[in-house]
Amino acid sequence: MTRRFFLSTAALAQAPRRKPNIVLFLADDLGYGDIGCYGSPDVPTPHIDALAKNGVRFSDAYVSAAVCSPSRAALLAGVYQHRFGHEFNSGSVEREAEINFGLPASAKIAPAYLKQAGYRSAVFGKWHLGVRKGYHPLDRGFDEFVGFLTGGNDYITQATPGARMQSVRGEGENIPVKRQAELWRDRGLYDDKGQYLTDIIRDEAIAFIGRNKSTPFFAYLAFNAIHTPLHANQSYLDRVANLKDGKHKMLAAMTVALDDAVGAVVKTVKDAGLLRDTIFVFLSDNGSPIMTGAGSNAPLNGEKVSYYEGGIRVPMIIAWQGRVPAGKTYKEITVSRDLLPTFLKAAGVASETKFDGVDLLPFLNGASGRPHDALYWRAGQGRAMRAGKWKLVEHGAKSYLFDLASDIGEKKDVAAENPKVVAELRAKWKVWSDSMTPAAWPPRYREVTVNSETIRWEL
Repeated sequence: MTRRFFLSTAALAQAPRRKPNIVLFLADDLGYGDIGCYGSPDVPTPHIDALAKNGVRFSDAYVSAAVCSPSRAALLAGVYQHRFGHEFNSGSVEREAEINFGLPASAKIAPAYLKQAGYRSAVFGKWHLGVRKGYHPLDRGFDEFVGFLTGGNDYITQATPGARMQSVRGEGENIPVKRQAELWRDRGLYDDKGQYLTDIIRDEAIAFIGRNKSTPFFAYLAFNAIHTPLHANQSYLDRVANLKDGKHKMLAAMTVALDDAVGAVVKTVKDAGLLRDTIFVFLSDNGSPIMTGAGSNAPLNGEKVSYYEGGIRVPMIIAWQGRVPAGKTYKEITVSRDLLPTFLKAAGVASETKFDGVDLLPFLNGASGRPHDALYWRAGQGRAMRAGKWKLVEHGAKSYLFDLASDIGEKKDVAAENPKVVAELRAKWKVWSDSMTPAAWPPRYREVTVNSETIRWEL
């Protein structure tokens, strides 16, 4: 028998005393198996795990792309990124300028919606939605910004106490003199004094919350953790001293820093007496690039860039004391695009935008039905679709079908045994794809091997 979760009359009586604050923790390249509450056997994440214990953990949550920028664009806009051509990632600053990269001004994002309801909004960390004039976070509705505008950055410099690094993908063995991307406070340069970058994001978010206790706020902690490069300081490494593999140990130390940041921000909200008035969300922007030998998407197959489960199914948690069940695992298909409609409904913000997501709160509290019958993905020749138990993965002329109910690891291709299912899913995918906009700039490429087959994926 299906167990239903409904809020009691007493819980409903403890509704927020004001419009809810929103704290969005977005990890970078965090794999499905990289944290404790999703099965990591050796990476300590007590604060993220506590969010899951006090809220809802999603087993089948997806993101809109298998790489950073288009995933983040869809998250903040609440629609498929293909509606405005943001199909591919960027690359270097030079390439961004060359291809006119960036989230277009026509794409309204979360802080612009929330501003009309009196919210103060800030983003801390990685922007990766454009560096040109008009693309800055302060031009998109955010009131404050501390972080960097591009897609990657160093966590440490030679000024960082106890700085350590682990080389992957040939980026060198030397601790950098300065970060690869400049840090900014609003539109002016930020003097980081060599502080560990995850700690900067944590501290600036805490300060923002402290300044905005009396007004509803949206704090977007857009971490670059645990994306490469693999950098940590010795104090974090000491907490995973039992781990022997150098790359995994470094990633674990970076995850400990991320978990500490989550815990510190939650404590700040609690100490301010705002726990009942705050929605917390934690998720990753895509899966782990396991080719680095550091992270894990277990039990999923594939990795970042690919449209197998390991590239697009991610950890996601929502906690809101008294408003969502505690300790629940939600097993229906959801997607990061659901978060903005959920936030706006909770904040009482009306919008005429036709979102490609839904308000999740009724479903989490026992409403019948499911948020989505199907989800779709497209990145050049890479295509995918999830409908119920079926997962279609295609690249060029190649087509694979998996029954996720019995094969979560996508090991057995059952396309040959189910040609009608493949044809039906492919037809539905085409209808969806034809309704989207062509890519606004060209892709880059990366080879990823899954099930002993190497495919050159667009990203």
